[in-house]
Amino acid sequence: MIVIRACSGMEELQACVDIQVETWGYDETDVIPSRAFLVAQKIGGQVIGAFDAEIAGSSAEGGPESLVAFAFAWPGFKPGNGEPRPYLHSHMLAVKESYRNRGLGAKLKREQRLDALSRGIRHMEWTFDPLETKNAFLNIHKLGAIVRDYRVNFYGVSSSRLQAGLPTDRLVAEWELDSPRVEAFLEGRPVVAEVIEEQILVPAAMHEWKASAADRDRALAVQSENRSKFLNAFSRGLAVVGFVRDAEGNGVFELGFLPSKDRKNL
Repeated sequence: MIVIRACSGMEELQACVDIQVETWGYDETDVIPSRAFLVAQKIGGQVIGAFDAEIAGSSAEGGPESLVAFAFAWPGFKPGNGEPRPYLHSHMLAVKESYRNRGLGAKLKREQRLDALSRGIRHMEWTFDPLETKNAFLNIHKLGAIVRDYRVNFYGVSSSRLQAGLPTDRLVAEWELDSPRVEAFLEGRPVVAEVIEEQILVPAAMHEWKASAADRDRALAVQSENRSKFLNAFSRGLAVVGFVRDAEGNGVFELGFLPSKDRKNL
């Protein structure tokens, strides 16, 4: 049984640091320390963990040794025509390798949403790598987030082994937590399909290309080509509204024009 709850105490926050390093292979220049997690909690952010109750033994709530995944968010404010509105920037989500593909990422995001709504926060954002199709599938297909912003080399040089030395280009996921669209996605109800104007493809072999020094130029070429496509599409008012996998296993971003009511809400 997996228990989802806020992390508590420095030992559990340090366990988040350990999973962070295990997942991305960060060195000391990139790793976020436990004290930063602590401060984030104190100022309205989130450090939410997934705990394996079987490892926890007698403690049903779990503890640092049973932490298998976490999600971390900073609080912030979005500028607007009126008063700035609070939102959460979900900076990091990591799952131990042996616990992946069990839906823990979606469970953590759902818990982030419930916690945010309980405090009157209706909007979340986070960045993700346009070449990582598993993340795109979760963010867009499962959670109902939309994307209309592309950040070129957003984080600069990264020590992450998953980045493979490529520029840290990122898409920005926007999640309007109590919108009818997001609620329909989370409840598995049909969503009115937007007209798809364009598609941007990520080859199924991308993960292998990034991991191989011999093929990394192929990954870089796709990144550069897709960067131009995203920037051009977003400049014309298109947004990513869907994500699917085709018969060959390629990831396909689907772009269309958002209805005016949705553009106002986001």
